[in-house]
Amino acid sequence: MQLEIAGVRDSGTFDTKREADEWNLRRTLELKAQGKAGPGSNKTLLDTLRRYAEEVTPSKRGKVKEAIRLKAFEDPEAHKHLPLKTLIHKVTSDQIGLWRNHRLTLNARGGVLRDLGLLSSVFSIAKTEWKWITANPVEDVTKPANPDHRERLIHGTEIRGVLRRLGYKRGEVRSVSQAVAQAFLLALMTGMRAGEICGLEWSRVRTDHVILLTLSEAEATTDGKGTTKTGRSRQVPLSKAARRIIKRMKGWDPELVFGIQSQTLDTLFRRARDRAKLSGFTFHDSRHTACTHLARKIDVLDLCKMMGWVKTTQALTYYNPKVSDIAKRLG
Repeated sequence: MQLEIAGVRDSGTFDTKREADEWNLRRTLELKAQGKAGPGSNKTLLDTLRRYAEEVTPSKRGKVKEAIRLKAFEDPEAHKHLPLKTLIHKVTSDQIGLWRNHRLTLNARGGVLRDLGLLSSVFSIAKTEWKWITANPVEDVTKPANPDHRERLIHGTEIRGVLRRLGYKRGEVRSVSQAVAQAFLLALMTGMRAGEICGLEWSRVRTDHVILLTLSEAEATTDGKGTTKTGRSRQVPLSKAARRIIKRMKGWDPELVFGIQSQTLDTLFRRARDRAKLSGFTFHDSRHTACTHLARKIDVLDLCKMMGWVKTTQALTYYNPKVSDIAKRLG
């Protein structure tokens, strides 16, 4: 027997006419109800994640990383309790809460918070844009506490150890590793992020500062490289030492100052750190280190301007002085 309701076809084989009539009545009611439930009534959470990855993610700045994270949701071990096969409008906050609890046994709070944020965005689009659901179940799920801010500074012996392994020299740059070494030093002097440094173009270098653009400004003239994380353009002042670093990069790459990708920088930095038998810090900790050192030279308002912070309280996240250093300054 076959039937079609609201464009949806179904069929079945039965031994008796009674069984066929009962199935026909039941499926007709189900398909009619499904048709009234809206366009997403037959869509699972997995369907929703994949559509989001195809239609929404490509327009985002961090599209590559987000696409990887969305694909990772399909891993049955890492996301054991995520109800991928459940119809999107039947997913409950209890199910998301069970998945959250399992994730917390595998990942740090920061990673789980990012996953919850992405999942909430998926449900939000399904609700507001696609009209597949009427409520976002993630909104009713208790979020883990924010992770403690890192207070790791990179010390002088560690800096020298990494630089040696990268083949650092004060003269002309002759290898990618040496370019990473120069990028590391610039990060320690300016607090610029890895992405900002790797995407910095010669056209944005001035005598005593460099210009970091918003994503929309960069896309209007380039491919969006070297944009700020906050979405606000800013000018980063350069000390004499920082200017010397940029001068050393002349001739290395015609477009980009450092001529390296963020992923390459991260890989070579970690490799050099490990070869130096060091641990406990990442390239991004150079931003903490720079802010702590800069705070001794400039006031908090200048520091916020340089780092691109709107609120002065943001300085507390990155400014990590030792109590003994504060005591010395008190006299």
